[in-house]
Amino acid sequence: MIITLAEEVKESELSELLAILRATGWSGTPVKTKNCLCLVVSGNTDIDLFALKNLPGVKEIHNISEPYKLVSNSWGVSPTVIELGDGITVKKNGFSIIAGPCAIESEEQIESIISHMTSCGVGIIRAGAFKPRTSPYSFQGRGIKGLQMVYEKTRSANIKICSEVTGTSQIEQMYDYVDIFQVGTRNSQNFELLHSLGSVDKPVLLKRAMSGTIEELLQSAEYVFTSGNERLILCERGIRTFEKSYRNTLDLNAVPVLKEKSHLPVIVDPSHGVGVRRWIEPMALAAVMAGADGVMYEVTEKPDMALSDGQQTLDFEESKALVNKMRATYSLRKTFS
Repeated sequence: MIITLAEEVKESELSELLAILRATGWSGTPVKTKNCLCLVVSGNTDIDLFALKNLPGVKEIHNISEPYKLVSNSWGVSPTVIELGDGITVKKNGFSIIAGPCAIESEEQIESIISHMTSCGVGIIRAGAFKPRTSPYSFQGRGIKGLQMVYEKTRSANIKICSEVTGTSQIEQMYDYVDIFQVGTRNSQNFELLHSLGSVDKPVLLKRAMSGTIEELLQSAEYVFTSGNERLILCERGIRTFEKSYRNTLDLNAVPVLKEKSHLPVIVDPSHGVGVRRWIEPMALAAVMAGADGVMYEVTEKPDMALSDGQQTLDFEESKALVNKMRATYSLRKTFS
């Protein structure tokens, strides 16, 4: 349940409301959203909603049964629109493209990718600086110096930066150099990190855990939202199953389900979803038709020479063809909606 409080609610009225909830076996967590002050209420006993609605300081009551409250569509809030500046947005029922290398490697690499993205009209670069890898011997990224270099290269091109944060200690040092903080699959349930990102005034792209359910993804998003950050993007990136023919099982079922359950935009990462270069295009196009609000994929000039994930990275020719096909597919999708 969510109780929306009146704009002029008094501290005494809020205290009385919390006391009534506690007396009936419920708990209330105050949350300040961009539109209102509300109480996120949870408990296991029956409560008279109409009696609560008549209490001083209460504006509206939304009876939400899902364990995730603030990211739920049941709340009746407007679809989320995330403005990044320079006319670049990520929004529910829109279509955005995020492209770039798995990891930052060199100035020459980034300059060539920026030139390619500019020619394709892609406004958000994925640029991994800190890379959590399965093997400790794999390339771990260039760190903050690599991210600073990307920042310098992208500003004049009006390209926004999405980069993965792997620990709370990195948030402050990355803050000035990113437009979107990405939380990867391994940290999807790192609740300390999610809570810390809730206090940051920059968007968070949250990937689904490799063995995570849809409800667990939404609960993770709730951690960020409850802590104060409403600028959230959900990302389906494939889940671990028994199938060994490809890297992960890209769960496109998740797209319409998440869009039905949440007011947040939903994007798809087919690069990690299948992990095989020649299958990125068909799965990306399938994601667009499934209703995805965006696609994130990996691209570099010479994928076979990449220091990480070259087998699932497109070259520039493949990338340009994919961008054109995705935009055409999105236009087709709109004719059916």
